[in-house]
Amino acid sequence: MSTTVNVVCYKSKVLKNNESPLMIRVCKDRKMKYQSLGISILPKYWDFKANKPTSKCPNKEYIERLIAEKVKVYTDKVIEFKSQEKEFTATSLMEKVNKPVKRKTVQEVFNQYIQELESANRLRYADIYKCTMHSLIKFNKHLDIPFSDMDTIWLKRYEVWLQSQGLAINTLGTRFRHLRVIYNFAIEEKIVKSEYYPFNSFKVSKLSQTTAKRSIQKDEILSVLNYQGQTPLECLAIDLFTFSYLAAGINFGDIARLTKDNILENRLIYIRKKTQKQIKVSLQEQAIKLIQKYSMPDNPYLFPILSSFHKTEQQKVNRIHKIIAKVNKSLKEIGERLNIPIDLTTYVARHSFATVLKRSGVNTSLICEALGHSSERVTQIYLDSFGNDQMEDAMKNLL
Repeated sequence: MSTTVNVVCYKSKVLKNNESPLMIRVCKDRKMKYQSLGISILPKYWDFKANKPTSKCPNKEYIERLIAEKVKVYTDKVIEFKSQEKEFTATSLMEKVNKPVKRKTVQEVFNQYIQELESANRLRYADIYKCTMHSLIKFNKHLDIPFSDMDTIWLKRYEVWLQSQGLAINTLGTRFRHLRVIYNFAIEEKIVKSEYYPFNSFKVSKLSQTTAKRSIQKDEILSVLNYQGQTPLECLAIDLFTFSYLAAGINFGDIARLTKDNILENRLIYIRKKTQKQIKVSLQEQAIKLIQKYSMPDNPYLFPILSSFHKTEQQKVNRIHKIIAKVNKSLKEIGERLNIPIDLTTYVARHSFATVLKRSGVNTSLICEALGHSSERVTQIYLDSFGNDQMEDAMKNLL
């Protein structure tokens, strides 16, 4: 059905000055919606048949111009909806016209999102989003554009450009997932309207492939755990790998931040940096011995990665990044000596924790082997939902 937009004098409502408000009236599907025009008029100066001010109305030209401008805004929006074949009601039309979005460019929203990450001390994530932002700037020359410009065609051009850079398909997926997060953030902040959202038709899921194997067999794990380090760095690398494996696949960054406060009655309790979820792990005897081995009265941290010198989050991030590079290099060399079929890293301990339990017959609903991937949150929900006794029994299968 057709949509009509006009202005009426709402004479059933009389103000203190005896005037009645002028109202925008939208009629769609036999349903009407009214919105105040912001001005009022004496009913005697309104032509109720023609729905316009009479020739004797004071400020006639101003009122007519205001009416024309407002009606045009509504009719333009109706034309936009129809051209895009979008369904709307009188109410939704009113909402779209009277709740305009904030005017911010893609660049400004990226900066805002990155600043919020930095304020939350999520510096590594902030750096990752900076990489995506710089990639977009390199592609488009600038990001001084509205989000509505990033339509499906624009995204496809960016995809082709990324491919021309020789990047792996998973890297492409990462770039687009970041951009999708920023776009959703912009919608939440009322910076762009949801009807412009391009990711309903541009599927990011196509930009992924199975990641290379990151876990090893139980006998290979034991060979690593029993390896006798030849240097202090090798000993530390093996110990950190061992602790990660025995402590439910805790990652390197979280290991680095552990203090004595995270130990309670032989249980490890900490907040995962990545997901901000609390994790509780029963510590096995070998893991407890590793903590005791590195315990130092002048260092609040459990392992010699961070110290009281590292006060700011940026200092901690830089230090962790530096040490994990050395540890992983050492682990890779050890893995080659042991004929491990893949590059040995601290992350292999995280994946192997899950796969060893699964291959030992532990119920897959208790633990998922896809740690670190898109299902990591689901995995952690599963882990949190089971009782301590179940997890302790399952952990006995690690050695």
